[in-house]
Amino acid sequence: MKHLIVFIAIFLFFFSCNPENNITIYMIGDSTMSDKPGPESNPERGWGQMLPGFFNEGVTVKNLALNGRSSKSFINEGHWSKVLDTLSPGDYVFIQFGHNDQKYKDSLRYTNPYTGYRRNLIKFVNETREKGGIPVLFSSIIRRNFNDYGVLIDTHGAYPLITREVADEYEVPFVDLQLKSEDLVLSTGQEKSKELFLWIEPGKNQMYPDGRQDNTHLSVKGASEIARLAIEGLRENELSITKYVKSGD
Repeated sequence: MKHLIVFIAIFLFFFSCNPENNITIYMIGDSTMSDKPGPESNPERGWGQMLPGFFNEGVTVKNLALNGRSSKSFINEGHWSKVLDTLSPGDYVFIQFGHNDQKYKDSLRYTNPYTGYRRNLIKFVNETREKGGIPVLFSSIIRRNFNDYGVLIDTHGAYPLITREVADEYEVPFVDLQLKSEDLVLSTGQEKSKELFLWIEPGKNQMYPDGRQDNTHLSVKGASEIARLAIEGLRENELSITKYVKSGD
């Protein structure tokens, strides 16, 4: 009986240290998702950097997205294997690549959307599931690419479509951030949407004293809005993780 009491005490101790609702979200992707250093002076953010603020203490967000990575280089550099080493049953993996997979002048990053890119997405999905995790696929966010006629022009080609097809074929939750971010930019307007990206006037920021005009990377405001759209997409997929979203978000 004494041994039983000791066993129960130990079990309850470890249960309290590792509660059932302690879920980890692993984020893998590129610079539009990644954490940016020096937030006290750096005006740039990845949308994954803002995501923890939407969840309560039941969720831990590990943003492992990295600047400049494609699905290919993320795997080949060993970053994916590090995720698998710590991924536990019930954890989520948020997957968003494409911006750098289209770098056709870089053999270390480029993937054919119909072959290599598709294969890599399937690898992320299958290996996440083998570990008991839950994969979620995201299409790439839009670039603020208006032509001379004020039309917002796509720059991603087939990559978002392939992401959607893999999601459909493998029954993976899919958040169409390309569509959601496109709607956001269009509703904000051609001029005012600069506030969502790194459009900085000369002399306004010490990191960019000469200013910057960047239509790919996000400002604090832009990253916050994209993170909000990501949460919206998770709810649309009726994922259980959304029960840990803070009230009002």
